Amino acid sequence: MTGRRAGGMTLLEVLVALAVVAIAVAALARVGGQALDTQHALQQRTLALWVADNQLAELRLAAPVSAGRRQGRTLMGQQDWRWEALIQPAPGAELMRVDIAVYHLEDSDTPMILHTGFLPR
Repeated sequence: MTGRRAGGMTLLEVLVALAVVAIAVAALARVGGQALDTQHALQQRTLALWVADNQLAELRLAAPVSAGRRQGRTLMGQQDWRWEALIQPAPGAELMRVDIAVYHLEDSDTPMILHTGFLPR
């Protein structure tokens, strides 16, 4: 017989292949986790925007509104939200500017979203 070598992989080649696969799987797991975190953050911001839009719509229905501050709590997406609205005259004397800050009750120090709208005087 001639010195023919078997057609398999050596142990070193198998270990290198396993290391490459392990690195790829770890990278995919991290990317998947980041995607989930991003999706959750976008969901929270969307709910906060809906809270702000709803408050702006309620102010439109209650028109005319006077300048000042308003605040309250609301339930959206099975979560409690706190909002604060600052109503002030807009330049031009025809509109009122409404700045609404929406806070998630678990983290009520910084607003989840700041939303600005305009109402007729």
